[in-house]
Amino acid sequence: MGGVEAGAPTIEAIRHYWDGHIHDVEITRHEVGTEGFFDDLDEYRFDKLRYLPGVVDFSGYAGKQLLELGCGVGTDLVRFARGGADVTGVDLAETAIELAHRNFELRGLAADLRVGNGEALELEDESFDVVYAHGVLQYTANPQKMIDEAWRVLRPGGELIGQLYNRKGWLLLISKLTKTELEHRQAPAYHLFTGKEFKRMLERFSRVRVYGERFPVKTRLHGGLKGFLYNTFFVGAFRIVPKALVRRWGWHLMASAIK
Repeated sequence: MGGVEAGAPTIEAIRHYWDGHIHDVEITRHEVGTEGFFDDLDEYRFDKLRYLPGVVDFSGYAGKQLLELGCGVGTDLVRFARGGADVTGVDLAETAIELAHRNFELRGLAADLRVGNGEALELEDESFDVVYAHGVLQYTANPQKMIDEAWRVLRPGGELIGQLYNRKGWLLLISKLTKTELEHRQAPAYHLFTGKEFKRMLERFSRVRVYGERFPVKTRLHGGLKGFLYNTFFVGAFRIVPKALVRRWGWHLMASAIK
């Protein structure tokens, strides 16, 4: 399949990597597992991904059974729970699920949180109204298997909200030009796809929309001359270009797929 590199890693290798890597942990000033820690991760994620609340209505699934694959520490899942969804989170990494439990406990929210493999879910057929998979498909051994599992556990008419990295995205180009390594590029699995390939992966669904999102915002991770030039000139130039003209180069490929 296009986008999947040869020599796919094992699920155990992926589990081991993510047990030792908390996404975006380097930006927080607070002790891991504290309320300030989770607040920092939430603020940073939704600053970096400013588009996300505009395309995902976190309050629009009240009363729905919602599953997040690769839920991490629960940053997005907390928002769905606050919006009234009945949430379940699955992640390979025990570290992530332990922190997600703490996150929900601090917020006074309920969730069914499980250590598990999103490519082989221990969940019943047609048991969810929504499956959310943002930031996980590109890091799993076989993204198609995870998509097929999402289809299996969705009820008829249910929705998959998915995301992948765009092989034609602007961030890949700027990374090559500046010789700056992409975040988690060293992970055991790291897949890139085109929009057409993503659509083919979703062909079992009755209605599919795939579109580019995530355009440049100022970085907090890179300083020096590269960071200054990127934040001042590259981000500034991108902001004045109409999104309709650059959407094909969005770093994130978002999908809404109805079963």
